[in-house]
Amino acid sequence: MTFYPGLGTVEGTFGWTSVGQWQNEQDKAHAAMAPVYARYKDMSPADMAKDSQAMGIGERLFVNHCAQCHGSDAGGSGAEYIARTVHDGRTGMMPPMAAAVGGAEVVKNLANCVRSLTGSPHNNVVAQLGKSKFGACAICHAASGLFATRRWALVWVTQVLFYGLPWLSWNGRPAVLFDLAARRFYIGPLVLYPQDFIFLTALLIISAYALFLFTAVAGRLWCGFACPQTFYTEIFMWLERHIEGDRIERMRLDEGPWNVNKLWRKSAKKRVWLAIGLWTGFSVVGYFTPIHSLGAAVLSFNLDLWETFWVLFYGFATYGNAGYLREQVCKYMCPCARYQSAMFDKDTLIIGYDTERGDPRGSRSRKADPAQLGPGSCIDCGLCVQVCPTGIDIRQGLQYECIGCAACIDVCDGVMDKMEYTRGLIRYDTQHGMAEHLTHGQLLRRVFRSRVIVYSAILVLIVAAMLAALALRDRASLARVGEDGKIENLYRLQIMNTTEQSQRYRLGVSGLPGLALAKPAELALAPAEAGWVTLAVQLPPGAAPQAGSGAHVIHFQVEHLPAAAPQAGTALVLSEKSSFVVPR
Repeated sequence: MTFYPGLGTVEGTFGWTSVGQWQNEQDKAHAAMAPVYARYKDMSPADMAKDSQAMGIGERLFVNHCAQCHGSDAGGSGAEYIARTVHDGRTGMMPPMAAAVGGAEVVKNLANCVRSLTGSPHNNVVAQLGKSKFGACAICHAASGLFATRRWALVWVTQVLFYGLPWLSWNGRPAVLFDLAARRFYIGPLVLYPQDFIFLTALLIISAYALFLFTAVAGRLWCGFACPQTFYTEIFMWLERHIEGDRIERMRLDEGPWNVNKLWRKSAKKRVWLAIGLWTGFSVVGYFTPIHSLGAAVLSFNLDLWETFWVLFYGFATYGNAGYLREQVCKYMCPCARYQSAMFDKDTLIIGYDTERGDPRGSRSRKADPAQLGPGSCIDCGLCVQVCPTGIDIRQGLQYECIGCAACIDVCDGVMDKMEYTRGLIRYDTQHGMAEHLTHGQLLRRVFRSRVIVYSAILVLIVAAMLAALALRDRASLARVGEDGKIENLYRLQIMNTTEQSQRYRLGVSGLPGLALAKPAELALAPAEAGWVTLAVQLPPGAAPQAGSGAHVIHFQVEHLPAAAPQAGTALVLSEKSSFVVPR
């Protein structure tokens, strides 16, 4: 901070300032671009419209500045009215844009461009010049539509589950808790121990095969509709728009001087981002430490060192990834784009552009019939590029950067609606479907191809095996009938003394009439010791027919035996659920 303080005009030891750095970069950019624009200084609009390089520059400027706020057919009562709107803005709806797009002549060109998009009378040459500035409206509003709505619905569902699960209770304990210190994982009524590590392995295999299956069927569904990076980026960008304003307002705020408004908005955004990040870190740690005690430790400033580290680690990881890195994580850090593309085939549903229908591209009046004009359905508005979080042009074909978010589908469908064309120029389809014009039914039939059937079969078998193993996991051995007719099940229990003093425990069982241990069981444990005990649980012959064959819920009681005689009502008893099997 001494050498590079980054505080506006405040100089460091070497005289560096952020303002000076910004000005140097601006000067370099102006010097680099001056020769490019010099050749157009004395060129007439008609000649400029015929120059391919000039039109290319104009098209890129158009794509990067205006088109999304009003869509491809942004209208107005007349060129003069539109020019006045661009210059003065609309209260509560649109900021003044004259400074962003240029002087009065540029505003006039832009107004004619807007008129051309609606099929209204306009000067075509001037409209072409204005097209290069129409992109200034393009990034004010995010794309909305069917897929954006579905994604936000999933954002709400997943975040409510993620932040809410640690607070739920089950039989007086957290419903979901991965207690590493006690070596127990609690998932609702299920309690897993270190010897149940095989179930974690099965869960990972299930997740992998599910990813294989969904990717083979519909491409990068995980990245577009389930990935935490996608969700938190959406949330952070939504907060940024509501605190600092749309893109043009943010650009003005960044370029403007530091004042109370700028300081308040910038700091408010970062404070909200940081709060969400830290709450996320707190919630993650809440899955490993009971969240109520964790919250009490935070409020009393008595948080454990490792708990503090992980809260801060996940907090700042969320803050940095969603607030700053954003799509760079998807493009350069995440391996999904590399290995998922290897799972695609020509019958995988992917987001694609219908080249046969869309090309050749070109702008035209909404009233014009593309069949008579010659161009395809694509009006070359560039909105599909603007809304793409990774900045690709889906019209160039499938690219590894595409995360399958379908924002380009939503915005293109909106343009098609305004042009009164059929939706689906950009859509979910397969390569075979695009090439062979397959119907919806034909696409669905091709979904059930050999690799999908194999993935599905393996996935079903693994899930069934895991559920069966979970159902039988409490039995140390098969049920047997003793010589006296009693039904006997054997169990192996692990008792852990997590205190620093020696403790004694008495074991019992309940749940069925007449159910009892074959012999009394007590266990003494040294400080921080864990011990195993094998128990034989028996059911009298007369009680078995009443209970019926099959698995029955029982409970083991572990009673703490204090050194001194306990007072009435102070006995500590822990109950754990299990199953007792009565054979047929």
